[in-house]
Amino acid sequence: MDSMELEREKGITIQSAATFCDWEATMPATGEKEKYAINIIDTPGHVDFTIEVERALRVLDGAILVLCAVAGVQSQTTTVDRQMRRYNVPRISFINKMDRPGANPWRVINQIRQKLKIAAAAVQVPIGVEDDLRGVVDLIRWKANYNQGEKGNQVVESDEIPAEALELAKEKRRELNEQLAELANAIHRATTGLKFSPIFLGSAIKNTAVQPLLGGVCAYLPQPAEHKVTAHDTSPPVSAPPVELTPASAAPLVALAFKLEEGRFGQLTYMRVYQGTMRKGQFIRHACTGKKVKVPRLVRMHSNEMEDIQEIGPGEICAIFGIDCASGDT
Repeated sequence: MDSMELEREKGITIQSAATFCDWEATMPATGEKEKYAINIIDTPGHVDFTIEVERALRVLDGAILVLCAVAGVQSQTTTVDRQMRRYNVPRISFINKMDRPGANPWRVINQIRQKLKIAAAAVQVPIGVEDDLRGVVDLIRWKANYNQGEKGNQVVESDEIPAEALELAKEKRRELNEQLAELANAIHRATTGLKFSPIFLGSAIKNTAVQPLLGGVCAYLPQPAEHKVTAHDTSPPVSAPPVELTPASAAPLVALAFKLEEGRFGQLTYMRVYQGTMRKGQFIRHACTGKKVKVPRLVRMHSNEMEDIQEIGPGEICAIFGIDCASGDT
């Protein structure tokens, strides 16, 4: 998602970028496939651009903490961990670069527990090591996932059982599924309750085990309806207690501007919709000034590319042109 020339030249992320994808995930508790819409914000990992992480975390329902399988927990990892705690953002962890010489995920997991003081455990084990990394074993569903194809985008799931053990395997699998259903739900509750972080393993550059990571986002991180958000009602009396927002499309619109960017067509304002529906051409009220402003153009960002849309609902991220506001305005 690095679109700036300098980002590609240096191999680092300088400014956060947003994108969106539809994903079909296999639920660990049931084994059934469910469709999800995922809004992703890619943030910088370098210490000089920490403010970009700060802006993004305030509007996220969940996060992926990315660590290096060789370097492990670094100083910036500790900084991002503190930011996640400040905003009460649940996280899953991804140990990346498992294809590199010297990769040791178990050492990194111990560092997560000791240095970050996080209750964490791997939900996968690698198949192969370093250059021979071919996939992962899903410890919850007890299946092997192999990445094949030139770019590793073909996922092959294997659960072949020898014929002589097939009937016994079916019986034991039924018993195991009953226990795993409870375990998968427990992981979700502990993760959303900020008490646990499931750890995934893989190699992003080889596209190895990235697909199960997205499945983990769907299974273990909270959906918008699970993340409690409150807002202050600016109508009199202003001293009224905060009200809890409802992520319903028919509710009154509540959205937060969290990032401003100068684009080719003027100021681009990134918005997170918490409640209601925002539509192109709609008049919305600026809570700070009390003025009504029109939404002239509504876009969904894919890094530096724009997709024009007519409306966007709760839990989603969009960008608007032609709105005069500051970061943090509602």
